[in-house]
Amino acid sequence: MDMRLPFSREGMMLHLDDNLDYEILESSIESMPETDKTEDEIVLDAMAHPIGSPKLSELSRGKQKAVIICSDHTRPVPSRHIIPFMLKEIREGNPQADITLLIATGFHRATTREELVGKFGEEIVDQEKIVIHDSQNMDDMVNLGTLPSGAPLLINKIAAEADLLVSEGFIETHFFAGFSGGRKSVLPGVSSAVTVLGNHCSAFIDSPYSRTGVLENNPVHRDMIAASRMADQKYIVNVIIDADKNIVHAVAGDAIEAHAAGCRFLRQYCQVTPEKAADIAISTNGGYPLDQNMYQSVKGMTAAEAASGEDGIIIMVSSCGDGHGGEGFYQALKNCESPGSLMEEILKVPQDQTKPDQWEYQIQSRILMRHRVIYVMCEQYRAMAEEMGFETAADVNEALAKALEEKGKDAHITVIPDGVSVMVHM
Repeated sequence: MDMRLPFSREGMMLHLDDNLDYEILESSIESMPETDKTEDEIVLDAMAHPIGSPKLSELSRGKQKAVIICSDHTRPVPSRHIIPFMLKEIREGNPQADITLLIATGFHRATTREELVGKFGEEIVDQEKIVIHDSQNMDDMVNLGTLPSGAPLLINKIAAEADLLVSEGFIETHFFAGFSGGRKSVLPGVSSAVTVLGNHCSAFIDSPYSRTGVLENNPVHRDMIAASRMADQKYIVNVIIDADKNIVHAVAGDAIEAHAAGCRFLRQYCQVTPEKAADIAISTNGGYPLDQNMYQSVKGMTAAEAASGEDGIIIMVSSCGDGHGGEGFYQALKNCESPGSLMEEILKVPQDQTKPDQWEYQIQSRILMRHRVIYVMCEQYRAMAEEMGFETAADVNEALAKALEEKGKDAHITVIPDGVSVMVHM
């Protein structure tokens, strides 16, 4: 059997001989009942029937400073199908509203103008007020109090001073927050580096509840919910997208209730149960834009981790054309004696001394402690990946041949075509 795996914008072909023992784990979102609604109509229908909230046009009445928190360049949110309708509804409620689009970069680099145009289109970029959040600029932050974890909640003052704070986003599984979307627009979206680091501390990441698809008892999620409420995040429009990044479902309304409804909807399509633990697990990060670097690709790798046996081999298919994606992430893995020794160091770090990228290399170390990992990535950065403790291969078929040499022709192979779209439940 041949199948095309997501890899950058082009994809990569995987060949599986018929005599191999393999299974494929993928979201069943494509099996949703067909609808004749366009993407715009799906969003508009959700906004016309908000969950736990009045319509956005009603919320905006009398509100002078409205802020829409928008996703940044690292998220495939189809903003062109969301933001125009949010702007229209706010202005229906108050034509004189001063609206700011605040780009939720979280701990990422600043979004470029070209990337903004790609998200919103020229008209919105040229005509609307857009501010890009900078988590490092403490002069832009306002302290709203203390989160349940004990970390301070410092958020962008534009969000803090808004009369009406709303957000767009999309819901997918998230490898330690359970699901993306909703409350994540505030934390980490428009929070300070201090707050993000406190929320992503080693103790929280080490929790068995900080896993894909888990919200109950998840300490990371608990802080995020608190941040949403403290910031008075009133309303969201969140969408669910298919493999082609098209909108297949949307929720709108109260930031907590609508998000929870969206998570419940997605769970029924994204939860997958393997036949048995994999000897070899092949995963991707969903292709562009999510597979631009190794830092982001840890997410898709956790799906392979969840599907693997204790000594299973993981093959990670991710272009990583931008390299490692985080200097701290790169240096920690490059310079450690072993993943186990690095993990010991990380777990000793107090919450208020959490380092940038620590959570990512903590999870990566957890995987490397238990699994041989073969990276299929662009040629330019393979030597760098090997410095960080990974094996590399030119393509997925070469990587599979290497894995089969160790595991044998009878090995059970689990293929996860999009590791960020599924929740693996053993």
